[in-house]
Amino acid sequence: MKILVVGSGGREHAITWRLSQDDENHELYCAPGNAGTAQIATNVAVKAEDVEGIVCWAVENKPDLVVVGPEAPLVLGLVDALEAEGVKVFGPVAAGARMEGSKRFAKEVMLAANVPTGMAQVFKDPSAAKAALSSYGLPVVIKADGLAAGKGVVVAETASQAEAAIDDMLVGNKFGSAGSEVLIEEFLDGEECSILAMVDGERAVLLPSSQDHKRIFDGDKGPNTGGMGAYSPAPVVTDEMLPDIRDRIILPVIRELKKRGITYRGILYAGLMVTPRGGRVAQSGSLVNVVEFNARFGDPETEVVLPRLGGNFAKAMLHAACGCLSEDDIVVKPEMAATVIVASGGYPGAYEKGKAISGLDAAAAKGALVFHCGTAKPDKDFVTSGGRVLSVTGLGATLREAVDLAYAGVGEISFERAFYRRDIAHRAFDRT
Repeated sequence: MKILVVGSGGREHAITWRLSQDDENHELYCAPGNAGTAQIATNVAVKAEDVEGIVCWAVENKPDLVVVGPEAPLVLGLVDALEAEGVKVFGPVAAGARMEGSKRFAKEVMLAANVPTGMAQVFKDPSAAKAALSSYGLPVVIKADGLAAGKGVVVAETASQAEAAIDDMLVGNKFGSAGSEVLIEEFLDGEECSILAMVDGERAVLLPSSQDHKRIFDGDKGPNTGGMGAYSPAPVVTDEMLPDIRDRIILPVIRELKKRGITYRGILYAGLMVTPRGGRVAQSGSLVNVVEFNARFGDPETEVVLPRLGGNFAKAMLHAACGCLSEDDIVVKPEMAATVIVASGGYPGAYEKGKAISGLDAAAAKGALVFHCGTAKPDKDFVTSGGRVLSVTGLGATLREAVDLAYAGVGEISFERAFYRRDIAHRAFDRT
């Protein structure tokens, strides 16, 4: 198959790598790709958000499938534009991508579908938002309504932190139009996990569970980032929970979207909280609540979930795009996986670029998979070009083996002011 992967991060490198592992010898392209994808595919000099440019390339080159990685082109309507030209695409149309592009819309869909989630209110006026804080208690969650590159969520421990977050978004315009509305949301106490569901408009097949590490520092301290590491499976999600997650969360959302005239195809990513307290829908015992939905593969979850998949990955995505997905399309291997993000000093704030990277071959020689998140190769050497630079993944018969292999790979890599969390999968280990 001739396949175009849209995007330039670690997620897209992992997708491209996984496609390269299929028995079929695919012809792979990435737009725009990165220095890592260039090693296994042909990079195309078109930005992911350039809808017209990608459509022009697809019309001229006639790929069998386009896989859209990031959320921004989905929200911009890339899938709609490609489908109008008869191109098969793995990813939701713009109306479906609003499940990520508008937290307000996602909350409305969840409530209509009776999906368990925390209570929330939407505000444009900062004074009204602050006045509502007292009814939520502390901690409280403040969310920008639109896309904010994974950084538009503040878990405020104090009233002053909550008010500052409201001012940042509604007064200071910290996230631009994405923060023109904010949600004040009930804080759900528990353990987070991620479920990626492959969806064909009617059916959904769950991929292996995973857990992301959003905070910048060990012990889940500091500000939220785009993700500092992940592991799969997440033991907080038991096998007994999975049918309930599919039947009470994923499928009701798909059906509610269908009622609204939206056929959702691609990945529906549920960020979940397993909590004994529950949210709007209370039950005895533990309850799984939805924290948020994303409309694409997660990052860095993709870097641990996809290496665990066997079978023909391209065929599975094509079947989802064509509306004929089956359980047999997804094959899960027994190995467990963990990935560690190596980041630039200063991230998630200001950071410098262009730092020479060494040790990539040595990390691979250890057996680790190295996915490029923010790198460039202006000449013979790889250099940093982003805040999250590399995602180093280990596979093992046990989670400890996977984590140890990932850190062995990280130990071989160096660049100026590189840093990483040293406690990936700590919640899983705390359980044992």
